[in-house]
Amino acid sequence: MSASQPGGTRNVSRTRARVAPLSGDGHTTLSPSELARLTGVSTDTLRHYERKRVLPRPTRSPNGYRHYPADAVTRVRLVQRALRVGFSLDELARVLSERERGDVPCRSVRALVAERLAELEVRLRDLATLRGEMRQLLREWDDRLAATPVGKQARLLDLLAGQHSADSKHPPSPQSLAESTFRARRRRGRSKDEPDQRG
Repeated sequence: MSASQPGGTRNVSRTRARVAPLSGDGHTTLSPSELARLTGVSTDTLRHYERKRVLPRPTRSPNGYRHYPADAVTRVRLVQRALRVGFSLDELARVLSERERGDVPCRSVRALVAERLAELEVRLRDLATLRGEMRQLLREWDDRLAATPVGKQARLLDLLAGQHSADSKHPPSPQSLAESTFRARRRRGRSKDEPDQRG
């Protein structure tokens, strides 16, 4: 079917509609919505990056539409990755500004990421400690639940503050707590080993 026929004319129109506009120097440009779609961010995020000076402001066409250069995709992805490894937008803006002026911020960039890594290592150690504490807490709660009669409060939250049951005038000694815990564990062990007597 030729382009002069009705169907051919519609196909040509659709093809032209998909062609991205060109900047003054003949390079392909992207609208804000296109750039947002390609990078997985919102157009509001693009504007925020512009305000923070990590993304150059787009040019405007004679009719007022904003157009980004095609390499803005690379810049937005750089920003996203930098944020992930610990840069703030202000820090990244400073580094990019230095680089664009011809300065050499490479060592400061490396030092900044090394500092973020050290902070991450501390947080990971803290999380590992917290994980151990939570596991121990659950074991203590299981022991208390096993030693608590059905229908009576086990007062599990009191263990978080190192408190004991509020209805006890004399808190049990560490030795009595250890003995009750040992008895509870023995009862649980026996119940697992005993055959089912039902039926």
